[in-house]
Amino acid sequence: MLGFIAAATYGMNPLFALPLYADGMNAESVLFFRYLFAIVILGFMTKMRGHSFKLARHEVLPLIIMGLLVAISSLTLFKSYLFMAAGIASTILFVYPIMVAVIMALFFKERLTLLTVVCIVFALCGIGLLYKNEDGDTLSAMGVMLVMASALSYAIYIVGANRPTLKNIPTVKLTFYVLVFGLSLFVGTTKGCTDVVVPQHWYFWLNLVALALFPTAISFLCTTEAVHYIGATATAILGAMEPVVAVVIGVLVFGEPMTERIALGILLILIAVTLVIAGGGFTAYLVRFRKLFPKMIPHRKKKED
Repeated sequence: MLGFIAAATYGMNPLFALPLYADGMNAESVLFFRYLFAIVILGFMTKMRGHSFKLARHEVLPLIIMGLLVAISSLTLFKSYLFMAAGIASTILFVYPIMVAVIMALFFKERLTLLTVVCIVFALCGIGLLYKNEDGDTLSAMGVMLVMASALSYAIYIVGANRPTLKNIPTVKLTFYVLVFGLSLFVGTTKGCTDVVVPQHWYFWLNLVALALFPTAISFLCTTEAVHYIGATATAILGAMEPVVAVVIGVLVFGEPMTERIALGILLILIAVTLVIAGGGFTAYLVRFRKLFPKMIPHRKKKED
């Protein structure tokens, strides 16, 4: 349940962000308030869990880099919503686990298996189906590049977060400082907060609070707890619900199109990423399933002496 909640709440980004765009806010302003409110929430969580806010000197620079990577990922994703349907953008973003596998193979000498290569092909085919619809119209090249930049930034963040320097920092505390340093990017892009655009209607402040609460604080907290209960692999597989939720919200709430071609493209990407995340565990499941149906060995008569 925790893993499902974590994935479902993260898929709510378009639900709260798109109405803010329609109200006249830009991506930089939306993310400024999202990070600011989330910092308050996660700071409270860190205090309630009894963690110290102190950092070792060697932890500061890596956290600054991690914060900027997450902020860049957020900014490019939210910018992509201006160029394509949010559901499709969220689905393309979900290629980041494959990027993680490739980065680990190229820079950390992890073996790139045949399964991973096949899944990369599946994911590329899925993106290709999303890139061009049945009427021959293509997605915005700028939108696709923004989503890919978002996925790459997040993939580098995940690889970096698993390095020994940051591995022992409690997740809530690590996320708190990642958001603190990430906020600096939006302070810069809004010229020291002088260009921050606020909602024109008071009730859209609730959207900003919801962005900080659901796709940020609750999602991160539930992810951490889910890993404690069922492990990282199962939690990551449940992450496939993120683009599914985003697509459903896009279709039902914002009237985004859903065609057979888009559905097939989404399915290919989800299959590819799920298999990559499952990795060796998927092979083990297949072997276990095969053992349920052992080969019938023909009866052989004993040879007479």
